Amino acid sequence: MSTSMTSSVTPSRRHLLAAGAAGTVSALGLTAVSPSAAQAADLPVLGTYDVVVIGSGAAGMTAALTAAGQGLSCVVVEKAPTFGGSAARSGAGIWIPNNSVILAAGVPDTPAKAAAYLAAVVGPDVPAARQRAFLTHGPAALSFVMAHSPLRFRWMEGYSDYYPELPGGLPNGRSVEPDQLDGNLLGAELARLNPPYMDVPAGMVVFSADYKWLALAAVNAKGAAVAAECLARGTAAALRGEKPLTMGQSLAAGLRLGLRSAGVPVWLDTPLTDLHAEGGTVSGAIVTRNGAPGLVRARRGVIVGSGGFEHNAAMREHYQSAPIGTDWTVGAKENTGDGIRAGQRLGGALGLMDDAWWGPAIPLPGEPYFCLAERTLPGSLLINAAGARFVNEAAPYSDVVHTMYDVHDTSPAIPSWLIVDQNYRNRYLFKDVLPAMPLPAGWYDSGAAHKGWTLDALATSIGVPATALRTTVDRFNSQAWRGEDPDFHRGASAYDHYYTDPSVLPNSCLAPLWLPPYHAFRIVPGDLGTKGGLVTDARARVLREDGSVIRGLYAAGNASAAVMGHSYAGAGSTIGPAMTFGYIAARDIAGSL
Repeated sequence: MSTSMTSSVTPSRRHLLAAGAAGTVSALGLTAVSPSAAQAADLPVLGTYDVVVIGSGAAGMTAALTAAGQGLSCVVVEKAPTFGGSAARSGAGIWIPNNSVILAAGVPDTPAKAAAYLAAVVGPDVPAARQRAFLTHGPAALSFVMAHSPLRFRWMEGYSDYYPELPGGLPNGRSVEPDQLDGNLLGAELARLNPPYMDVPAGMVVFSADYKWLALAAVNAKGAAVAAECLARGTAAALRGEKPLTMGQSLAAGLRLGLRSAGVPVWLDTPLTDLHAEGGTVSGAIVTRNGAPGLVRARRGVIVGSGGFEHNAAMREHYQSAPIGTDWTVGAKENTGDGIRAGQRLGGALGLMDDAWWGPAIPLPGEPYFCLAERTLPGSLLINAAGARFVNEAAPYSDVVHTMYDVHDTSPAIPSWLIVDQNYRNRYLFKDVLPAMPLPAGWYDSGAAHKGWTLDALATSIGVPATALRTTVDRFNSQAWRGEDPDFHRGASAYDHYYTDPSVLPNSCLAPLWLPPYHAFRIVPGDLGTKGGLVTDARARVLREDGSVIRGLYAAGNASAAVMGHSYAGAGSTIGPAMTFGYIAARDIAGSL
């Protein structure tokens, strides 16, 4: 796995780019020259602002809100007909150590703990100055958002850091999520909020931290109580005439409300065509607005927050390991790397292009389903094409997919199969299918789900050796009865026990598979978005290959190479840094960092 943060073509984990890569890069438009100043001068000027922000996700809207708060004029240009990007679709966990919300809740965090933990998680992949910048400015960024928008946040109590055993790790977690917000505050703009990846059950108000308990509602008293509380919240909101928003919907709506109060325009249906530079300084963006090209001038700087390239098949094929594609991601469909390519045409270096915010996904008809609790709950195991286990199923989701790719050449694991029995199905919610209820026929028709009354029949259905599957399940069962997993150490970390069933003893992660019929779900390398992009410094400024700064150009969020490197510190490691570096970029432009 590559650790380069400055290579313009980061090798994938499993292969180097072919000798003909230059032709591929050219075909992708990655080496095309940027329009000259003379060409841009022929375009109509659509407006002149101190700051132009590309993208209306968490990074872009936080940057714009901060710029306005610094007294700068600002505009947000957004490719999609909706605002919010991938953040609006997400659970909106936010990982920012030492923020005021968790400190008020009594979380025993300190700057020293956070620094030790982040350094242990990301290693040498990310310069120490960038790590410090994130940890130093993150709490201020969250407090600024609360001071300049209606957003409030809740501690996700118990949602462990992903590696809590490392120095500075917190088993009870540092992550926060947005509190409930009334969508009516947006008025007509509510119709232009990017919809969620998965709808909240009708009549309920659900927070991200509730889902672990909702999965257990049929077998756990607290799970049933949380389900009742979610319903009570929904009923109360309905009686008040509200349109309750939580998770990513609340985050995007709250940021948009902050921009509206600050007088920051958000231009939807306005894709970026290119960046404009004069005299070596980025001074605007060329966009398409109302079907025609135009120039938006920036007196002080341009901040690229346009997301990753998860929906650009050519870029994924070029930079990432096979098998890969655009069908397994849950990122916003408009994320095709426009800002990344525009920055590269101006000489910006790229890093982490081989990586993504991975997670095991089931390729259901219409849209993949990003698995969290389903692969961790007791009575489940993951197997490869040989019918053998190959990973701790309860490990952080990015680690599971990294392992899928790492072993695939020698022991094919794409697709993998999640195996469960009917006892598991009788006890736990699966996606949005209630316990004991039949799965949708379309899941079987598409090949995403299989069922067999014996393990041999299931093995035949999914194309793995029957003897190997029986041997794997027998070994797993004998270990599960003892509550031990000497093979892959499932349950050794506090994180492993988050999405589990506390009534299962002695290890809440492990239960045998014994009750037919048996079920198998196809598992592929899904993602929340790509994590590679423009290389930036501690001030969010875009850097060239030689480390020099491209004046006037900044990047944040998934358009930039992630401060998390190849790892993932905790729930919200995407959005927390996105908001923070959007905030840093705007403060740097204002000269107030």
